[in-house]
Amino acid sequence: MVNRWWVYQKERFPVLKHGLPIAVFSISAVSYSVLIHGRRMPSIAAMVVAFVSVFLFFLQMRIADEFKDFADDARYRPYRPVPRGLVSLRELGWLGVGTAIIQLGLAFWLSPSLALLLGLVWCYFGLMCKEFFVRDWLKVHPLAYMLSHLVYVPLINLYASACDWLVVGNAPNARIFWFLGASFFTGTAIEIGRKIRAPEGEEFGVETYSAIWGMGKAVVAWMWVLGLSAIAASIAASQINFTTPVSWLLGILLASVVGVGWLFLQKPVTKRAKLIEAMTALWTLLVYLCLGIVPLLLRL
Repeated sequence: MVNRWWVYQKERFPVLKHGLPIAVFSISAVSYSVLIHGRRMPSIAAMVVAFVSVFLFFLQMRIADEFKDFADDARYRPYRPVPRGLVSLRELGWLGVGTAIIQLGLAFWLSPSLALLLGLVWCYFGLMCKEFFVRDWLKVHPLAYMLSHLVYVPLINLYASACDWLVVGNAPNARIFWFLGASFFTGTAIEIGRKIRAPEGEEFGVETYSAIWGMGKAVVAWMWVLGLSAIAASIAASQINFTTPVSWLLGILLASVVGVGWLFLQKPVTKRAKLIEAMTALWTLLVYLCLGIVPLLLRL
């Protein structure tokens, strides 16, 4: 039993691989809230609840995808864990219920008022699972599908930040908007970047942006979205008086993004497609570090 779940997480939701970026994502949200409210340090409890809750939000998304993609996986990707019988949808469903119980328990433990915001996040998640009751329309409008689902990322970020501001009795500060905006555009870049493939890496029945839009348009869209992420991150940095370091970082990252995109278009092979995904991951990690954790530590 334990071995089955170990294999499942290794293939579909690697705990160690996802753990670090999720920790940075969630703790930076808490740290940014502390910074814009003029306090020195968040509580350990706030950071722990934010991290565990956000980790479980992303796990729930993976579980929901297993249900949503089951028919296509059985038809086109029988090598995946669920179609090949490693774990069942029923087992995954119960795992999802267990994660929700943990989230609710943590919310009540930290502050009962968090449970209301948790309910809001769950409601949006439920709409996502139902494809907003317009599944057929979204299926033929991939951009609308992507954007409607990516709203969930800043919503999760809002919840993580609320582990600080809501618990200490503050109202949500309007300055957090740009931090949430940066998370939306960064999440969009991750989604586009992971679905840009070289011709040799395309699979029948697997929708990628390089197949839907063409490689050139997909790479340009990825660059533009990271540019928008840079704008939002710059404004978010100005709210916490950390503009200069973030501006230098973003300048270097943007130049690297252009270079990686150009390399892929010059020679679209799988190895260079992986560089796009790696570049997005590096961007995400460094931007979140510099919008929360690093400036907070420098003020100690």
